Amino acid sequence: MDKLSSLTEAISNLKEAEVEHLVRERLDAGVPAVDILADCRAGMAVVGSRFEKGEYFIPELMFAGTIMKGVMADLEPMLKQLRASREEAASVVIGTVRHDIHDIGKDVVVIMLQGTGFDVVDLGVDVSPQRFVESTKESHASVLGMSVFLTSCCKFVAETVDAVKQAGLRDRVSIMIGGAAASGMVAERTGCDYYGETAVDAVNYASKVVKSLSENC
Repeated sequence: MDKLSSLTEAISNLKEAEVEHLVRERLDAGVPAVDILADCRAGMAVVGSRFEKGEYFIPELMFAGTIMKGVMADLEPMLKQLRASREEAASVVIGTVRHDIHDIGKDVVVIMLQGTGFDVVDLGVDVSPQRFVESTKESHASVLGMSVFLTSCCKFVAETVDAVKQAGLRDRVSIMIGGAAASGMVAERTGCDYYGETAVDAVNYASKVVKSLSENC
């Protein structure tokens, strides 16, 4: 098994010391930081999958996020220039919609996004459409994520999408939704681009958006 595969396995098995060793070894060998990060993201995808299957729980997910923070600290000097040139593509704004105070699912997505290298602006719960718009504008985010647990709050998803349009930001931001009240039908009806059933779905979609933007730079 090559070292990149070993790094993926170490991340997925939450082997913090081994991850630190493998990252340093790869850096010393001249492996590009983006390649190391890609392998770590693959490991985090496994972590997310195990969480969805009930094999890992919130503590394991949080520990995986802590491990990835250490990895990012090691890679930051090499990634700084690349991140600066792709600031929009690396940023995600996320929050639970107005009058909805449920945050567990959203928090899992935040941990997964941060663990895979995204700059995440977490607005918390009960977020107004205008606050979503202001944060998207300020952070130059390319992805806006909304969590909705209560069916009665789905109307605020539509209001947020409309507010994004009115602010002239709709063409530059992809909008995804998730949560107990969300569905593909709700996404279509409210004008969102994507519905993610799981945290892994959300991360995969955000990564797809980033890849598309970087290829078009």
